[in-house]
Amino acid sequence: MYSSEEIAVSTGRSATRMGPAELVQAAAMARRFYLEGKSKIQIAEEFGVSRFKVARVLETALERDLVRIEIRVPAELDAERSDALRAHFGLRHAVVVESPAEAEESPDPENLGEVAADLLGELVAEGDVLGLAWGRSTIHMAAALDRLPPCTVVQLTGVYDAGTAERGSVEAVRRAAQVSGGDAHPIYAPMLLPDAATAAALRHQTGIARAFDYFDKVTVAAVSIGSWEPGISTVHDMLSEEERARYASYGVAAEMSAHLFDRDGRRVGRDLGERCITVETDRLRRIPEVVAIAGGQRKADAIGAVLRSGLVTSLVTDTAAADHLLAGPPSPRPALDRADPDD
Repeated sequence: MYSSEEIAVSTGRSATRMGPAELVQAAAMARRFYLEGKSKIQIAEEFGVSRFKVARVLETALERDLVRIEIRVPAELDAERSDALRAHFGLRHAVVVESPAEAEESPDPENLGEVAADLLGELVAEGDVLGLAWGRSTIHMAAALDRLPPCTVVQLTGVYDAGTAERGSVEAVRRAAQVSGGDAHPIYAPMLLPDAATAAALRHQTGIARAFDYFDKVTVAAVSIGSWEPGISTVHDMLSEEERARYASYGVAAEMSAHLFDRDGRRVGRDLGERCITVETDRLRRIPEVVAIAGGQRKADAIGAVLRSGLVTSLVTDTAAADHLLAGPPSPRPALDRADPDD
């Protein structure tokens, strides 16, 4: 979807040793093979030669620049960085987009959501259950959705602020369901509660319990990543100064869906999860495809931490974050292993 191949057939600068008849025949064979999709056997039958002769002609055409193969992607996508990042962390998919000029000041630019929306259009199949976690990038993604096969859409976390639900994750779930024509299962509850008892009581309420029942059925999920600093982590901003200091003392480097991680991808501050309305990490790890959407140099270390957690299979990010991630050591375990660093 993001790449296309263009085959150009010409008389070529390096083809001077081929006679005119050879040039014409090679060009015709190349057109049949590269542009028309005919097999070497079909071409051999048409020209009255062996398929081995066809193979030699095609090979010579490439060597002498009679045929040029160009792989092009849209300007905003960086195919080289994408492939390098995929291999570096052992991901299923990595899509890197060009960072805007203000990337360092504005993590998760809106174009990440637009690209993630197109990626979901590729990954989601009819009958799937799509899970959406709260985050600015997932909200941007939902707003950019213009195609999805029929699927059920479920909210994976509570909302950052119940008063802004219409502009946040609830609306994102509704939007995705509207595009797909499937059922929506939103969660009308705050993400963070005052204590574990209140959170447990809310989880048993009918509407919330119904959404939680779908967590084990989710086949594709989209999540956001936050680093542990003001304005870039939803959870950080919801906590008191004392609580922030306590979790910072545990070495927290990243937050995803109200779960905290250190630089090595290990979960820290697990008591926080007991106060939150969110998908549990063991359920998240069982979801076949988990796409993280996060970018900006300020989030790069947090992205790396979550990629080491074994909870994410694919990533949509930008060049600013990708360059920082590629400069570091490769992940000790491929993300697709889904291995828990604590095990």
